[in-house]
This record gives sequence, structure tokens and C-alpha cells, in this order.
Amino acid sequence: MPLVKSVALSVVLSVFASSAFSASCSDTGGKYEAWKPEIAAEAQAAGVGEKGIAALMNSSYSKATIAADRNQKSFKYSLDKFMQVRGADTIVKQGRSKKTKNAGFFASLEDQYGVPAGVIIAIHGMETGFGGFMGDTNVISAIATLAYDCRRSDFFTPHLIAALKLVDRGTISPKSVGAKHGELGHTQFLPGNALTYGVDGNGDGRVDLNNQTDALASTANFLRQKGWRPGAGYQQGEPNFAVIKQWNAATVYQQAIAIMGGKIDG
Repeated sequence: MPLVKSVALSVVLSVFASSAFSASCSDTGGKYEAWKPEIAAEAQAAGVGEKGIAALMNSSYSKATIAADRNQKSFKYSLDKFMQVRGADTIVKQGRSKKTKNAGFFASLEDQYGVPAGVIIAIHGMETGFGGFMGDTNVISAIATLAYDCRRSDFFTPHLIAALKLVDRGTISPKSVGAKHGELGHTQFLPGNALTYGVDGNGDGRVDLNNQTDALASTANFLRQKGWRPGAGYQQGEPNFAVIKQWNAATVYQQAIAIMGGKIDG
């Protein structure tokens, strides 16, 4: 960011920060550019550094994200229809094969986190087709758009702050791409969850959710930290089913993961 532009932004941020100002929201993209300095002041107050602020200021309103947010039809399907549309039979078939081929890896995850392979594999298959498609939308622009949009601003603003901190850390870059709601990597972590539960599964010194080992270890860590009880069941009505709810709030999604996971674990 050029020096003059950086100094000017610093002045604007200090004005917003000193006025105890809360960032506004809008249902259209017309005020997005005016909103960015407002939310940047909040982000700076929350500990976001220069790199994260710069990523925010270079973001743009994502019409594709808003369109996706308004059109989540599959979560309204019946369980049978949802599983058909999401390709549950294929996920189970491929998942069994992956478990067999990588038995040692999945056993190590269960030893460390207590989460059986079937659940982790089912989530991986459901979210990205085992890494086949991890998104095509700029992460910062997507999550910033959702924080700006009035519908769920309170939910997404903390995830935006987290995404900017991930930029500061070098975990993601301003150009990182993910899903339409800003989800990251093989199992589609929201940025706040990536910041809190992401782990370095392959021991290379960094958390990279586009790396399968890191992503699956992070998924297991998320579930364990959310209350997963090793050895307890995860089908509907069993103790760990409630933990699957922490991953996704849609009932049909939770049911599908439990059913597919059970079939993969066999």
C-alpha cells in the first residue's frame, strides 16, 4: 500500500476508533466501499495488523456470495433427497476405499482425537468431494461481504476478523480462494474455526487447510474440542451426534454425516 494512502487510511481508522463507532450494514452493495473503513477500525481494535487491514481494504463486494447465501435450497430437502443430491452413495464407496488405503493415518487421528475415520471421511466427501473442488471465490471478499450484509452480520463479523488475522499470520493470503461463504480448504472451515481449531497435522510448521493432512487433523481437533467423546456412538440419539451439530446447523446434513460415517466405518 503506498505511503500516502496508508497514512490517509490510518487517519480515517483513528477517527472511527475514537468515536466508539459500530460498523453499519446494508442489504445492497452500494455502501460497501464506505463500510470498509468502519469495519477496518473495528478490526484494528480487535488486534488485526497492517497486512490484514490492507487485505480488507482491497476486498470487493461479492455478488456471487450473496446469490449463494440466498439460495441454499438443499438444506430444505428431505433426508433421502439431500443424500441423493449430495452423492452419498459415491461418498461412502470412495470413503471406504480411502479408509482402507490410509488406515494408519486415520488410526493415528482416532488415537489422538478419539474421532473415528468414518465421520472425518464423510465430512471431507460432503464438503469438497475429497478435495475435488475447494472453491473459486476470494475468501476475504466473501467473508467481508457477509459481515457487511445485514442478514447475518453479527455471525460473520467475528469470522471476518479471524480471516484478517489469518492473513497477518500468513496462514492465508489476500488472494486465497475458498467457498462462497469464505470457507477454507478440504473440509471448508470458516475462518474463525480455522483460527481456533486449525492444527499442523503434517509437522511442517504451519497450518494449511488446503493440505489434506492438516485439514483432516484440524477437523478431528474441532470435533474433539466441541465435546466428542471417544468410544461413544455418533448416530442420531447417541452422545456424539450433538457434536456433529456443531459442524453444521442443518439437520439433514447432520443426519447424512452420521449415516455415511456409519457405513464407512462398517
